[in-house]
Amino acid sequence: MIQWIVFDVMGVIFGDGDDVKNLLIPFIHQRKPEANAEFLHATYRLASLGLISSFEFWKRAGLEEEYPAVETKYLDTCLKMNPQFLEVAGPLGSRFRLAILSNDVKEWSAYVRRKFGLDRLFQVAVISGEVGVRKPAAEIYRILLDRLQAKAEDCIFIDDRLPNLLISKTLGIIPVWLAKENPPPDPEIPQRIQNLSELPDLIENNFSNT
Repeated sequence: MIQWIVFDVMGVIFGDGDDVKNLLIPFIHQRKPEANAEFLHATYRLASLGLISSFEFWKRAGLEEEYPAVETKYLDTCLKMNPQFLEVAGPLGSRFRLAILSNDVKEWSAYVRRKFGLDRLFQVAVISGEVGVRKPAAEIYRILLDRLQAKAEDCIFIDDRLPNLLISKTLGIIPVWLAKENPPPDPEIPQRIQNLSELPDLIENNFSNT
């Protein structure tokens, strides 16, 4: 019986699925055009694993003197919520318990959840920067299931990245692919939607016993 609906954040709750490439690095380049994109990406990865703090990230990016204002500016101006999310999450939250599974810097995730009121919707949030492991590593899904105190088959996981879903499926979690660009189907992930507004009907039609 489905008990939990688990959402990825970037690309699902928020619009851009590659926030580092499309949002963070261009934001830094506006201030530091000489910053190396590959270095910034690697440094973000360290922060998203909890190996360095958010302050250390901005320091290595050459923006130490602008911290913490630069962090707030980035999170306030660059991250845009998927307009369909709240319309979907409210009704689903009355039927199921909701959770987040996200690769993110722990300080950034906490700020964004407060800013957009997400903590009132979600009973559990598993963030890579807090647990020290990122999707698609199997360990983060095991941490999720432990936090949920749920069987894998009682959980639906929505993500926009196929590798993350393929690993979740191997553990028994039910994957739903948010395939916004309508890529070719993957036989391993039969449940797919193009936008979040389709999610309630998909759940109703395929898991009506819940």
